[in-house]
Amino acid sequence: MAPAETLLQLAKADLTPARLANASLVLIDLQNEYVSGALALREAGGAIANAAALLARARQAGTPVLHVAHRGRQGGMFDRAAERGAIVSQLAPVDGEPVVEKELPNAFAKTDLESRLRQTGRKDIILVGMMTHMCVSSTARAALDLGFRTTIDASACATRDLPDGLGGTIPARTVHEVALAELSDRFAIIVRDGRAIT
Repeated sequence: MAPAETLLQLAKADLTPARLANASLVLIDLQNEYVSGALALREAGGAIANAAALLARARQAGTPVLHVAHRGRQGGMFDRAAERGAIVSQLAPVDGEPVVEKELPNAFAKTDLESRLRQTGRKDIILVGMMTHMCVSSTARAALDLGFRTTIDASACATRDLPDGLGGTIPARTVHEVALAELSDRFAIIVRDGRAIT
């Protein structure tokens, strides 16, 4: 039996990852809530370190950088006025890097992310962030509908354990891998080692 192929492979699509010279980098929900808050992720540290390395290369290359931050209720998860809702210090925006605040998983929904990306004149976007199965996935799926070509740095994303609906738990690593497999089928080019994005 032949190995499974994605729809993109079957369509002979160009699966070359985006290059920093012709893409925009979008960092999604890399906030303290995922480091020490109610949604602390086991693999957050590694994902943040990999995102920081990619961000440094993007800045050096002059790549447009956009930060997305989830805005929760005051006193609750992702409270942007509290430390838990702040973007992690390693990835703090610098002058000229806009922060787009969202209230839904899809970073394009009810935000100006699309218009900001259009202003760059670049069709390719590179996504990193939290959580793989939730906001990264929702944003990548919407990006296709909007005509963007998406590359995801898998090493700079992480997610959490989920209940399986049968009384058990699906480990975060499995959730992460399944989400990436789904996205690779039609929605995004998946890069396993972010150092391959140059």
